[in-house]
Amino acid sequence: MNWILLIIAGLCEVGFASCLGKAKETTGTEMYGWYGGFLLFLAISMALLMKATQTLPIGTAYAVWTGIGAVGTVIMGIFIFKEPVTFWRIFFLFTLIGSIAGLKAVSAH
Repeated sequence: MNWILLIIAGLCEVGFASCLGKAKETTGTEMYGWYGGFLLFLAISMALLMKATQTLPIGTAYAVWTGIGAVGTVIMGIFIFKEPVTFWRIFFLFTLIGSIAGLKAVSAH
């Protein structure tokens, strides 16, 4: 169950990073809405990460959480923010995904 919470926490990390990206593209009330979304996703992500680390090793949990956030944010950057797609970006994205899967595979829990 804590692996599921950790995955959701990682997806919420993508949410708060994406809200930051959208906030910098807007002004006024809309900008504050995106910052509100950032704070909401941040709080949920941290709460779920704290819950998951009660039974999962902290090093593995943190690395997986960060990895999910990084991979998701790069994907969001490509599709939502129209960031460049290069061979090396995709190559390293896949090595990161492989590393996340490897950490999960060798975890004792």
